[in-house]
Amino acid sequence: MASLKDLRGRINSVKSTRKITAAMKMVAASKLRRAQSAAEAARPYAQRMEGMLMRLAANVAGRPGQPRLLAGNGRDQVHLIVPITADRGLAGAFNSSIGRQTRVLVRRLLAEGKTVKILPVGRKGRDFLRREFSDVQGDLLLGGRQGIPFTQAQEAAQQIMELFDRGDFDVATLLYNQFRSVISQVPTEVQLIPLPVPEQKDEAPAGPKAQYEFEPDEETILSRLLPQNLAIQIYRAMLESNAGFYGAQMTSMDNATRNAGDMINRLTLNYNRTRQANITRELIEIISGAEAL
Repeated sequence: MASLKDLRGRINSVKSTRKITAAMKMVAASKLRRAQSAAEAARPYAQRMEGMLMRLAANVAGRPGQPRLLAGNGRDQVHLIVPITADRGLAGAFNSSIGRQTRVLVRRLLAEGKTVKILPVGRKGRDFLRREFSDVQGDLLLGGRQGIPFTQAQEAAQQIMELFDRGDFDVATLLYNQFRSVISQVPTEVQLIPLPVPEQKDEAPAGPKAQYEFEPDEETILSRLLPQNLAIQIYRAMLESNAGFYGAQMTSMDNATRNAGDMINRLTLNYNRTRQANITRELIEIISGAEAL
C-alpha cells in the first residue's frame, strides 16, 4: 500500500498535469478558430477550380498534345504517396490514422506489383513511415506556427513536379485528414497526377447546351492552370489537415483533463481512506498500551 506521502505526491503531480492539459486545450481552441476559418475559406476556390479543370479535361480527352499533368506518361507502375500529417503530437489518433491509411495503400499497391515511393508532409508522418518503409523521398515540414503560408504548398508542388519531370513516378496520390467538425476528421485520398477525368454520360440532358469559346485553346489553358491547381489542392489539404489537428488536439486535451480530474478524485479518496486507517490504527495502539498499563 502506498504511503500518505506517495499519495500526496501523485495527487500534486496529476493536478499539475491537469493544469497543462487544460491550458493546451484553450490554446488549441483559440488556434482552431483561425485554422477552421482558413480551411473553410479555401474550399470554394479549390472546388470550383477543380471542377472547371475537370470540365476542360473532359473536352480535350483523347486529343493529341494533352498536358502531361492531365494525360500522365502512359504508365501506372510507380506510385508516389504524399501523406499530410502534423509536426506535433498530443492529438489522439489524428496522425496515426493517416499513417494507417498510408500503410494500407502502400501494401495494396505492392501486392499488385507496383513500385511505391513516399513523400511525407509533416514530422509525425515522416518519423512513422521511415520506421516501416525504406523508400521515403525526403520530407516537407509544416514549420509555420502562425498559420500555413501558400509558399509551403508551392514548394511541395514544385518538388512533386520535379520528381514527375524526371520520371521518378507515374501516379501521385495525396492523403490527408479532411476537417468535418471538432470530433470528426475524415481520412481522404485524392489523385493529383494525372488529373482524374470524369466519365461522360451517354444520355445528355434535354434542352439547349451552352457553347463556350476558349482563348487561347483548352490545351494552353490546361497547361498553365494545372501546375497552379496542383499547388492549390495541396494547400487546401494542408489547411484541412491543420484545422483537423487543432480540433483533434482540443478534444484529446479535453479528455485528458477530464481523466486527470477523475484520477485526482480516486487518489483523494484513497488518500483519505489510508489516512483514516492510520489514525484508527494509532488509536488502537494507544488504547491497547493504556490497557496494558
